[in-house]
Amino acid sequence: MSDVGTLDLNLLRTFLAVYRSGSFTGAAQLLGLSQPTVTTQMRTLERQTGRELFERLPRGVAPTAVADELAVRIAPGLDLLAAAAGPDPAAGRTAAPVHLAGPAEFLCVTALPALAPLVADGVRLRVATGLTDALLGELRAGRHDLVIATVRPRGRTLSAVPLMDEEFVLVAAPSWAERLREPLAAEGPSVLHGVPLVTYAEDLPIARRYWRHVFGRRLSCPAAVTVPDLRGVKAAVAAGAGFSVLPRYLCADELASGALVPLHEPEDPPINTGYLVQRPGVPDNPDVIRVRDHLLRTVRS
Repeated sequence: MSDVGTLDLNLLRTFLAVYRSGSFTGAAQLLGLSQPTVTTQMRTLERQTGRELFERLPRGVAPTAVADELAVRIAPGLDLLAAAAGPDPAAGRTAAPVHLAGPAEFLCVTALPALAPLVADGVRLRVATGLTDALLGELRAGRHDLVIATVRPRGRTLSAVPLMDEEFVLVAAPSWAERLREPLAAEGPSVLHGVPLVTYAEDLPIARRYWRHVFGRRLSCPAAVTVPDLRGVKAAVAAGAGFSVLPRYLCADELASGALVPLHEPEDPPINTGYLVQRPGVPDNPDVIRVRDHLLRTVRS
Protein backbone atom coordinates (compact mmCIF):
# COMPACT_ATOMS: atom_id res chain seq x y z
CA MET A 1 0.00 0.00 0.00
CA SER A 2 1.16 3.54 -0.68
CA ASP A 3 2.37 5.63 2.24
CA VAL A 4 -0.70 7.26 3.83
CA GLY A 5 1.10 10.58 3.84
CA THR A 6 1.10 10.65 0.03
CA LEU A 7 -2.64 10.08 -0.30
CA ASP A 8 -5.16 12.86 -0.91
CA LEU A 9 -6.80 14.00 2.33
CA ASN A 10 -10.23 14.35 0.71
CA LEU A 11 -10.03 10.75 -0.51
CA LEU A 12 -9.18 9.60 2.99
CA ARG A 13 -12.11 11.53 4.47
CA THR A 14 -14.45 9.92 1.96
CA PHE A 15 -12.93 6.50 2.64
CA LEU A 16 -13.55 6.88 6.38
CA ALA A 17 -17.16 7.95 5.76
CA VAL A 18 -17.74 4.86 3.59
CA TYR A 19 -16.03 2.66 6.17
CA ARG A 20 -18.18 3.99 8.99
CA SER A 21 -21.50 4.16 7.14
CA GLY A 22 -21.14 0.81 5.39
CA SER A 23 -22.18 2.12 1.99
CA PHE A 24 -21.38 4.65 -0.70
CA THR A 25 -24.90 6.05 -0.34
CA GLY A 26 -24.52 6.53 3.40
CA ALA A 27 -21.14 8.22 2.95
CA ALA A 28 -22.59 10.54 0.32
CA GLN A 29 -25.32 11.61 2.74
CA LEU A 30 -22.80 12.21 5.52
CA LEU A 31 -20.47 14.26 3.32
CA GLY A 32 -23.02 16.12 1.21
CA LEU A 33 -21.68 14.56 -1.99
CA SER A 34 -23.33 12.63 -4.78
CA GLN A 35 -23.04 8.86 -4.78
CA PRO A 36 -21.18 8.82 -8.14
CA THR A 37 -18.61 11.21 -6.65
CA VAL A 38 -18.05 8.91 -3.69
CA THR A 39 -17.78 5.90 -6.01
CA THR A 40 -15.23 7.70 -8.21
CA GLN A 41 -13.17 8.77 -5.22
CA MET A 42 -13.05 5.22 -3.84
CA ARG A 43 -11.94 3.86 -7.22
CA THR A 44 -9.22 6.50 -7.29
CA LEU A 45 -8.08 5.59 -3.78
CA GLU A 46 -8.03 1.89 -4.61
CA ARG A 47 -5.97 2.65 -7.69
CA GLN A 48 -3.52 4.74 -5.67
CA THR A 49 -3.16 2.15 -2.93
CA GLY A 50 -3.08 -0.75 -5.38
CA ARG A 51 -5.44 -2.73 -3.14
CA GLU A 52 -9.17 -3.46 -2.96
CA LEU A 53 -10.66 -1.60 0.00
CA PHE A 54 -14.30 -2.62 -0.14
CA GLU A 55 -16.21 -5.69 -1.23
CA ARG A 56 -19.33 -4.59 -3.10
CA LEU A 57 -22.46 -6.26 -1.71
CA PRO A 58 -26.11 -6.20 -2.88
CA ARG A 59 -26.69 -3.72 -0.05
CA GLY A 60 -23.71 -1.63 0.94
CA VAL A 61 -20.07 -2.62 1.10
CA ALA A 62 -17.88 -4.73 3.37
CA PRO A 63 -14.39 -3.48 4.30
CA THR A 64 -11.45 -5.69 3.42
CA ALA A 65 -8.61 -6.37 5.84
CA VAL A 66 -6.65 -3.64 4.05
CA ALA A 67 -9.48 -1.18 4.73
CA ASP A 68 -9.57 -2.18 8.40
CA GLU A 69 -5.85 -1.45 8.66
CA LEU A 70 -6.15 1.87 6.84
CA ALA A 71 -9.07 2.99 9.03
CA VAL A 72 -7.10 2.27 12.20
CA ARG A 73 -4.18 4.33 10.87
CA ILE A 74 -6.07 7.40 9.69
CA ALA A 75 -9.17 7.69 11.91
CA PRO A 76 -7.53 9.32 14.97
CA GLY A 77 -5.84 12.01 12.90
CA LEU A 78 -8.86 12.79 10.75
CA ASP A 79 -11.11 12.93 13.81
CA LEU A 80 -8.74 15.40 15.46
CA LEU A 81 -8.70 17.54 12.31
CA ALA A 82 -12.50 17.48 12.14
CA ALA A 83 -12.76 18.49 15.79
CA ALA A 84 -10.26 21.32 15.32
CA ALA A 85 -12.03 22.63 12.21
CA GLY A 86 -15.51 22.39 13.71
CA PRO A 87 -17.27 24.81 16.05
CA ASP A 88 -16.45 24.85 19.74
CA PRO A 89 -18.89 22.49 21.50
CA ALA A 90 -18.90 24.83 24.48
CA ALA A 91 -20.20 27.69 22.34
CA GLY A 92 -23.76 26.41 22.47
CA ARG A 93 -23.71 24.03 19.52
CA THR A 94 -26.66 21.62 19.61
CA ALA A 95 -25.53 18.01 19.57
CA ALA A 96 -26.63 15.91 16.63
CA PRO A 97 -29.45 13.47 17.45
CA VAL A 98 -28.82 9.77 17.79
CA HIS A 99 -30.91 7.73 15.35
CA LEU A 100 -32.07 4.57 17.14
CA ALA A 101 -34.29 1.91 15.57
CA GLY A 102 -35.76 -1.43 16.57
CA PRO A 103 -38.96 -3.31 17.44
CA ALA A 104 -41.64 -0.90 18.63
CA GLU A 105 -42.50 -3.00 21.68
CA PHE A 106 -38.97 -3.30 23.05
CA LEU A 107 -38.17 0.34 22.35
CA CYS A 108 -41.28 1.61 24.10
CA VAL A 109 -41.30 -0.77 27.06
CA THR A 110 -37.58 -1.15 27.80
CA ALA A 111 -35.12 0.93 25.76
CA LEU A 112 -36.70 4.39 25.92
CA PRO A 113 -37.33 4.28 29.69
CA ALA A 114 -33.74 3.14 30.16
CA LEU A 115 -32.47 6.08 28.07
CA ALA A 116 -34.52 8.71 29.90
CA PRO A 117 -31.56 9.84 32.08
CA LEU A 118 -29.46 10.50 28.98
CA VAL A 119 -32.23 12.54 27.38
CA ALA A 120 -32.54 14.56 30.58
CA ASP A 121 -28.78 15.13 30.31
CA GLY A 122 -29.04 16.57 26.81
CA VAL A 123 -28.89 13.57 24.46
CA ARG A 124 -31.29 13.90 21.53
CA LEU A 125 -32.97 10.82 20.08
CA ARG A 126 -34.75 10.11 16.81
CA VAL A 127 -36.50 6.76 17.07
CA ALA A 128 -37.78 4.57 14.26
CA THR A 129 -39.56 1.22 14.44
CA GLY A 130 -39.80 -1.68 12.04
CA LEU A 131 -38.77 -5.23 11.22
CA THR A 132 -35.15 -6.26 11.69
CA ASP A 133 -34.24 -7.03 8.05
CA ALA A 134 -35.46 -3.67 6.79
CA LEU A 135 -33.85 -1.76 9.67
CA LEU A 136 -30.47 -3.43 9.13
CA GLY A 137 -30.59 -2.46 5.45
CA GLU A 138 -31.30 1.12 6.46
CA LEU A 139 -28.44 0.99 8.98
CA ARG A 140 -26.04 -0.05 6.21
CA ALA A 141 -27.32 2.88 4.13
CA GLY A 142 -26.62 5.34 6.95
CA ARG A 143 -30.20 6.08 8.04
CA HIS A 144 -29.67 4.88 11.62
CA ASP A 145 -26.82 4.96 14.13
CA LEU A 146 -27.93 1.98 16.21
CA VAL A 147 -30.43 -0.81 15.60
CA ILE A 148 -31.84 -3.27 18.11
CA ALA A 149 -32.16 -6.45 16.05
CA THR A 150 -33.97 -9.70 16.78
CA VAL A 151 -31.34 -11.70 14.85
CA ARG A 152 -27.57 -11.38 14.48
CA PRO A 153 -26.77 -9.66 11.16
CA ARG A 154 -24.80 -11.61 8.59
CA GLY A 155 -21.55 -10.49 7.05
CA ARG A 156 -18.87 -8.09 8.22
CA THR A 157 -20.45 -4.75 7.42
CA LEU A 158 -22.15 -4.43 10.81
CA SER A 159 -20.96 -4.88 14.37
CA ALA A 160 -23.36 -6.68 16.75
CA VAL A 161 -23.21 -7.43 20.46
CA PRO A 162 -25.82 -9.38 22.47
CA LEU A 163 -28.18 -7.01 24.28
CA MET A 164 -30.88 -9.12 25.94
CA ASP A 165 -32.49 -12.55 26.02
CA GLU A 166 -36.26 -12.60 25.75
CA GLU A 167 -38.14 -15.64 27.07
CA PHE A 168 -41.43 -16.56 25.42
CA VAL A 169 -44.49 -17.46 27.50
CA LEU A 170 -47.75 -19.16 26.47
CA VAL A 171 -50.47 -17.01 28.07
CA ALA A 172 -54.22 -16.44 28.31
CA ALA A 173 -56.66 -14.53 30.48
CA PRO A 174 -57.73 -16.22 33.74
CA SER A 175 -61.11 -17.28 32.30
CA TRP A 176 -59.38 -19.29 29.57
CA ALA A 177 -56.60 -20.53 31.84
CA GLU A 178 -59.07 -22.16 34.24
CA ARG A 179 -60.45 -24.22 31.36
CA LEU A 180 -57.20 -25.01 29.57
CA ARG A 181 -54.30 -25.57 31.96
CA GLU A 182 -55.21 -29.05 33.20
CA PRO A 183 -56.32 -30.43 29.79
CA LEU A 184 -53.17 -28.97 28.21
CA ALA A 185 -50.97 -30.70 30.78
CA ALA A 186 -52.83 -34.00 30.34
CA GLU A 187 -53.52 -34.10 26.60
CA GLY A 188 -50.98 -31.76 25.02
CA PRO A 189 -51.33 -28.77 22.70
CA SER A 190 -54.14 -30.27 20.63
CA VAL A 191 -56.60 -28.93 23.23
CA LEU A 192 -55.77 -25.41 22.06
CA HIS A 193 -56.86 -25.95 18.46
CA GLY A 194 -60.38 -24.79 19.19
CA VAL A 195 -59.28 -21.71 21.10
CA PRO A 196 -58.79 -18.38 19.30
CA LEU A 197 -55.10 -17.63 18.67
CA VAL A 198 -54.03 -13.98 18.80
CA THR A 199 -50.71 -13.35 17.11
CA TYR A 200 -48.31 -10.83 15.62
CA ALA A 201 -48.54 -11.92 11.98
CA GLU A 202 -50.40 -14.32 9.72
CA ASP A 203 -47.48 -16.77 9.55
CA LEU A 204 -47.42 -17.05 13.38
CA PRO A 205 -43.63 -16.63 13.78
CA ILE A 206 -43.45 -16.55 17.58
CA ALA A 207 -46.13 -19.18 18.20
CA ARG A 208 -44.65 -21.56 15.61
CA ARG A 209 -41.27 -21.31 17.26
CA TYR A 210 -42.79 -22.02 20.69
CA TRP A 211 -44.60 -25.10 19.35
CA ARG A 212 -41.44 -26.52 17.78
CA HIS A 213 -39.26 -25.86 20.80
CA VAL A 214 -41.65 -26.87 23.59
CA PHE A 215 -44.03 -29.39 22.03
CA GLY A 216 -41.78 -30.74 19.28
CA ARG A 217 -44.42 -30.38 16.58
CA ARG A 218 -45.79 -27.94 14.05
CA LEU A 219 -48.50 -25.48 14.93
CA SER A 220 -51.45 -26.09 12.65
CA CYS A 221 -54.23 -23.82 13.94
CA PRO A 222 -54.82 -20.51 12.11
CA ALA A 223 -54.82 -17.07 13.74
CA ALA A 224 -58.10 -15.64 14.92
CA VAL A 225 -56.63 -12.14 15.35
CA THR A 226 -53.41 -10.64 13.95
CA VAL A 227 -52.02 -7.39 15.33
CA PRO A 228 -48.66 -6.05 14.05
CA ASP A 229 -47.74 -4.86 17.55
CA LEU A 230 -47.26 -7.24 20.46
CA ARG A 231 -48.74 -4.68 22.83
CA GLY A 232 -52.01 -5.02 20.91
CA VAL A 233 -51.73 -8.81 21.09
CA LYS A 234 -51.27 -8.56 24.85
CA ALA A 235 -54.27 -6.25 25.24
CA ALA A 236 -56.55 -8.55 23.23
CA VAL A 237 -55.47 -11.66 25.15
CA ALA A 238 -55.83 -9.94 28.54
CA ALA A 239 -59.37 -8.93 27.52
CA GLY A 240 -60.24 -12.59 26.91
CA ALA A 241 -59.92 -12.87 23.12
CA GLY A 242 -57.94 -16.13 23.31
CA PHE A 243 -54.33 -17.21 23.85
CA SER A 244 -50.93 -16.17 22.53
CA VAL A 245 -47.17 -16.45 22.99
CA LEU A 246 -45.52 -13.27 24.28
CA PRO A 247 -42.07 -12.16 25.46
CA ARG A 248 -41.97 -12.30 29.25
CA TYR A 249 -40.58 -8.75 29.54
CA LEU A 250 -43.66 -7.42 27.77
CA CYS A 251 -46.23 -9.12 30.01
CA ALA A 252 -44.34 -9.29 33.32
CA ASP A 253 -46.71 -6.85 35.04
CA GLU A 254 -49.81 -8.69 33.81
CA LEU A 255 -48.37 -12.04 34.94
CA ALA A 256 -47.58 -10.57 38.36
CA SER A 257 -51.08 -9.11 38.76
CA GLY A 258 -52.89 -12.16 37.41
CA ALA A 259 -54.35 -10.33 34.40
CA LEU A 260 -52.55 -12.95 32.30
CA VAL A 261 -51.83 -16.54 33.32
CA PRO A 262 -49.16 -18.87 31.88
CA LEU A 263 -50.84 -21.90 30.35
CA HIS A 264 -47.66 -23.95 30.35
CA GLU A 265 -44.33 -23.52 32.14
CA PRO A 266 -41.69 -25.71 30.49
CA GLU A 267 -38.30 -26.30 32.11
CA ASP A 268 -36.62 -25.10 28.91
CA PRO A 269 -38.66 -22.19 27.51
CA PRO A 270 -37.72 -20.80 24.10
CA ILE A 271 -35.29 -17.88 24.24
CA ASN A 272 -34.45 -15.32 21.58
CA THR A 273 -31.35 -13.13 21.77
CA GLY A 274 -31.58 -9.51 20.69
CA TYR A 275 -28.53 -7.61 19.45
CA LEU A 276 -27.39 -4.01 19.50
CA VAL A 277 -26.00 -3.31 16.03
CA GLN A 278 -23.95 -0.47 14.57
CA ARG A 279 -21.60 0.12 11.67
CA PRO A 280 -17.92 -0.62 12.38
CA GLY A 281 -15.63 2.22 13.37
CA VAL A 282 -15.90 5.14 15.74
CA PRO A 283 -19.17 7.10 15.26
CA ASP A 284 -18.91 10.74 14.27
CA ASN A 285 -21.42 11.62 17.00
CA PRO A 286 -20.07 10.88 20.52
CA ASP A 287 -23.63 10.59 21.84
CA VAL A 288 -23.99 7.38 19.82
CA ILE A 289 -21.36 5.84 22.06
CA ARG A 290 -23.15 7.15 25.16
CA VAL A 291 -26.45 5.62 24.08
CA ARG A 292 -24.80 2.34 23.09
CA ASP A 293 -22.87 1.97 26.33
CA HIS A 294 -25.86 2.97 28.45
CA LEU A 295 -28.11 0.38 26.82
CA LEU A 296 -25.48 -2.32 27.25
CA ARG A 297 -25.02 -1.37 30.88
CA THR A 298 -28.70 -1.05 31.88
CA VAL A 299 -30.56 -3.43 29.57
CA ARG A 300 -28.04 -6.18 28.84
CA SER A 301 -29.03 -9.50 30.33
